[in-house]
Amino acid sequence: MTPADVYVDFFERVLENGTAVVGGLDEEQLAHRPSPDANSIAWLVWHAARVQDAQIADVAGTEQVWFTQGWAERFGLDLDPQDHGYGHTSEQVAKVRATGELLAAYLTATHEATVAYLRTLSDDDLDRIIDERWDPPVSLGVRLVSVADDDAQHVGQAAYLRGLLDV
Repeated sequence: MTPADVYVDFFERVLENGTAVVGGLDEEQLAHRPSPDANSIAWLVWHAARVQDAQIADVAGTEQVWFTQGWAERFGLDLDPQDHGYGHTSEQVAKVRATGELLAAYLTATHEATVAYLRTLSDDDLDRIIDERWDPPVSLGVRLVSVADDDAQHVGQAAYLRGLLDV
């Protein structure tokens, strides 16, 4: 197993868990927030996909599938199209509403772009410094771990919220 294979496996788990958590839920259940300032399942899965899409496109030097495949239009959110959820207010979280099918499809499209990029990497690529604004500077391998970790946490939070729904 190569290091790229490990990353692919991690992102496959994000996809599997993310699509499972939205499966069978209606839009109201996906938008449910257990308290006024909590995130919803829809927001958590959308945010996980948006972050993965934006971060991977950045390191791959490609455009985000959010734009190239028309996801921004399909979601039709009342948010800046560049937005991916960092620092959202409670009001902005409430604007992220979608069906489970739409969320799963976008997460899948993002996953496919991620895996296509990961398959191009050599072991040496993972040591390439991509952000010198940090001390120590951030390598591609570290950035990929950060994205996968962030996604796994958000999908786990969404799974917890689904458990609260008693469905």
